[in-house]
Amino acid sequence: MSQDWIAFAKQLRSIAQTGQTYTTNKYELERYQQLEVLTNQMFAVLGDVPIEKVEGFFIPDAGYATPKVDVRGAVFVDNRVLLVREIKDGRWTLPGGWADVNEGPSSCVLREILEESGRHASNPRLAMLKDRSLHPYTPVSPDHLYKLFYVCDHDGGEFVSNNETDAADFFAIDDLPPLSEGRTLPEDIHQCRAFLEAGASGSYSD
Repeated sequence: MSQDWIAFAKQLRSIAQTGQTYTTNKYELERYQQLEVLTNQMFAVLGDVPIEKVEGFFIPDAGYATPKVDVRGAVFVDNRVLLVREIKDGRWTLPGGWADVNEGPSSCVLREILEESGRHASNPRLAMLKDRSLHPYTPVSPDHLYKLFYVCDHDGGEFVSNNETDAADFFAIDDLPPLSEGRTLPEDIHQCRAFLEAGASGSYSD
């Protein structure tokens, strides 16, 4: 799948979304709606999937097209990292998810850690920010995403059943289980560990 064509389709989709938001001309609105349908068809061809699957994959959005924000929390105990197993694909990832409205990203990541792993965490430190499209996450996302990674302290707890993950455990960073690589890459974990070992300290406020 050509990365250039994916980038073209993403840009066209953002133009269609923004145009539908701001145009006051009904004829232009129809053109922007047609452009959105066309970009969905492009994604279907590029991904070799039915158009219905593409339309169901997009996160509903309106207004000015802007990157979405995903937060991930890295909690270490000795040389082991806390991972959760996603129900959707049966693979492991750093706990996290979409940043919510009316909640700062650092408090959001602490909540996600608790909800997905049952573990309490504190003192979130922003370790890195990644543009998902510039790294080898798979599958390729039709949305433009920024990923915020926080290193957090571990305050105890145990796994609680929930509707997103079915397990949580600590793994040696050099012996990781199969990762959900649309969410977390091995390099993310190692880079967060390097951030911690570099002596990062103190708290982060939004």
